Amino acid sequence: MKTLCIYCGSRMGASPAYATAARRMAAAMVASGVSLVYGGGKVGLMGVIADEVLRLGGEAVGVIPEALMAREVGHTGLTRLHVVRDMHERKALMAELADGFVAMPGGIGTFEELFEVYTWAQLGLHDKPIALYNAAGYYDGLIAFLEHVVQQGFLNRDQAALLLHGEDAADLVQRLRAFVAPPHEKALPSDQARRII
Repeated sequence: MKTLCIYCGSRMGASPAYATAARRMAAAMVASGVSLVYGGGKVGLMGVIADEVLRLGGEAVGVIPEALMAREVGHTGLTRLHVVRDMHERKALMAELADGFVAMPGGIGTFEELFEVYTWAQLGLHDKPIALYNAAGYYDGLIAFLEHVVQQGFLNRDQAALLLHGEDAADLVQRLRAFVAPPHEKALPSDQARRII
């Protein structure tokens, strides 16, 4: 694993624990030689993790739509910053550049990005690891809800197991690096999967 795509908030959130967690994730990634791929912003938790990765000597690659860059929220001090046309191109390029995905605390944009790559994994379109960084218990409710979804028969155990979760950044990075996706009976041929992601 050379790169991790981090989905996280463009706000700081209500608790200082979220920024602390972002710095811990940055440290864990740099210590493991893993580069950051993220949404390219300089604000909120996005800015915190990017700045910390850079401060520690790691690489940070951003992908941001033109409209957001024009609002001056793009981080201009990154290792590389890709400016794309729209959100669809942003998500596709982030997925292409990443060897795995982590959702840190964030809002509906973070959830939408997470569930898209989770759905792709469920469908067998990729075998990259995905995780919730459950900083300060932020995702406790979502983890419980996904268990409810399993209990109600809308998600099987193997599919649920595709989404890792943990509260310790260093441990989570190592689990992501060690993750091996189970074989998927209905996976698309690799050329078709590439056209989707």
